[in-house]
Amino acid sequence: MQTLTIVNSKNIVINGLSSVNSQMFHIVINGCENVFIQGVMVTASANSPNTDGIHVQLSTGITIMSSGIKTGDDCISIGPGTTNLWIEHVACGPGHGISIGSLAKDLEEEGVQNVTVKTAIFNGTQNGLRIKSWGRDSRGFVKDVLFTNIVMKNVYNPIIIDQNYCPRRENCPDQVSGVKISNVTYKDIQGTSATQVALKFDCSPKNPCEGIRLDDVKLTYLNQTAQSSCTNASGVAYGLVDPTSCF
Repeated sequence: MQTLTIVNSKNIVINGLSSVNSQMFHIVINGCENVFIQGVMVTASANSPNTDGIHVQLSTGITIMSSGIKTGDDCISIGPGTTNLWIEHVACGPGHGISIGSLAKDLEEEGVQNVTVKTAIFNGTQNGLRIKSWGRDSRGFVKDVLFTNIVMKNVYNPIIIDQNYCPRRENCPDQVSGVKISNVTYKDIQGTSATQVALKFDCSPKNPCEGIRLDDVKLTYLNQTAQSSCTNASGVAYGLVDPTSCF
């Protein structure tokens, strides 16, 4: 059971809402246009499954501002068909971070485009900024994404693209992802990683990630130099990038 679901609606404002211990997703925006969410507080146990804070899919013109999300799954999950999404001043943790996906659930799947995540803090989360797709054929895509002014505090996977997504390694499709990921920028990202690999781009051999841009990224691991990992990914690095780019 979701706490609040808004479907096929326009011109919605959600302001000052608190949601505690939802059975499943807390807030779902599905098939909507022009939605403004501000001052939302979501709270759930770190080990509560499928308790995504805010889930958006098949929607356009969505803004999420000045909110705090503590949950057992994605703080914000971004599903197929999401375009023109703006997220700003969000605190996430515990939880699984801000995730685009999971994608490639279906062959005929709408893409994700024009997403901005600005001025966010991730504290003790499993992931920070994540794009995830199952390893199966799909006509979906992700493009024109900007992550900027982000602080990571002891995050397990601060920056990750995972196109072989399969939680718990159960019933994995064991194919290659058809989702095309391109033009994704990570700018002004700093903080600490809970694992040595702070940057991980595990992309599809069928549709390699292209146009990945790193611009002033500084992530450390236990006050040591962290590492980056690239598979089927290409891009450019500008300014200070630490760990060193693997492009």
